[in-house]
Amino acid sequence: MPQKAKILLIDDHPLVREWLANLINQQPDLQVCGEVGTAAEALELIGAAEPQIAVVDISLEGGSGIELIKNIRALYPGVVPIVLSMHDELLYAERALRAGARGYIMKREATKKILQAIRCVLNGKLYISDNVNAMMAEKFVEGRSAATDSPVAQLSDRELEVFQLLGRGYNTRRIAEDLHVSFKTVQAYCARIKEKLNVTNATELLREAIRWHDSQQTE
Repeated sequence: MPQKAKILLIDDHPLVREWLANLINQQPDLQVCGEVGTAAEALELIGAAEPQIAVVDISLEGGSGIELIKNIRALYPGVVPIVLSMHDELLYAERALRAGARGYIMKREATKKILQAIRCVLNGKLYISDNVNAMMAEKFVEGRSAATDSPVAQLSDRELEVFQLLGRGYNTRRIAEDLHVSFKTVQAYCARIKEKLNVTNATELLREAIRWHDSQQTE
């Protein structure tokens, strides 16, 4: 009997992990070897569980899925990350792939597509939606991305992470703690974000961050 591929689930919502674990464990060729809610726990468990695939959410408590993917690829090159997230693929998919992910799936997709993505990546292929494929092809041909219509798309990975946390209601000091950087570093990120989004003060920045965060929740 062939050995089942081992999948690690990294998502800060226990219900999502439970649903995913039930789905994957019903498959004859796949099994969940562990599930965690934070980036720190994930890096710890990967060494012990030795999964082939890590299914990672973009938003994690006390860390970023993008940064976690970079760390997984650096520390455990044999583990292949796939992103499963509610966050807009046109904004995040290319960032995730650059970080080392081999697939990006929206949580609203049908369950069969999640399984299809896992098997696709296990076979050494890349899994992205037709929309992301078209966007990346356009960027290749035109030298630009369809997603750049949005000023938020101009933010670096770290700036976007700070902007997202502002939208979740975190203050600067809390963001510094979560990202393990100094208070002044977060202030510098905020200054660059204001410049790129063309907002003049902290109040406007916070308003934009909350508005953007809310729009992500309702999409």
